[in-house]
Amino acid sequence: MMIEHVHNHITSELQQNTRTDIIFILTSIFLNLITLAVNSGMSKESRTDSSTLIVMFVFVVLIILVNLVVVIGLMKGKETRAKLLKGLISMYKDQNVDKYYDSSLLENYNLRYNLFILVVFFTGVIAMIVPFILR
Repeated sequence: MMIEHVHNHITSELQQNTRTDIIFILTSIFLNLITLAVNSGMSKESRTDSSTLIVMFVFVVLIILVNLVVVIGLMKGKETRAKLLKGLISMYKDQNVDKYYDSSLLENYNLRYNLFILVVFFTGVIAMIVPFILR
């Protein structure tokens, strides 16, 4: 019975980890796209109005800070998922059911996290650079 309780707890933690990662990713992408639109809209006016240019730089700082928090959160999520899955695999080995879980999935999860981090990074870079190119 205790094994079942631990299994449920680990799978619950994995689900919470997934929800948190989704929130991080969507928040970052949404902020990046909104900031891209706002700064692009202000780019022409910023040629003559220095306060508009300052606001654009404030948004750039916001993008950097939020994306940094998101990337750190995703890296911690990646570590947490790996630890939880390794625990599950150990439990499965102890119960002689490990043949039903392909441990190579850990590599797939790592790749997926790296891709999410790249998406966050590149949308942030685009959101910062494009308005200043339009300027």
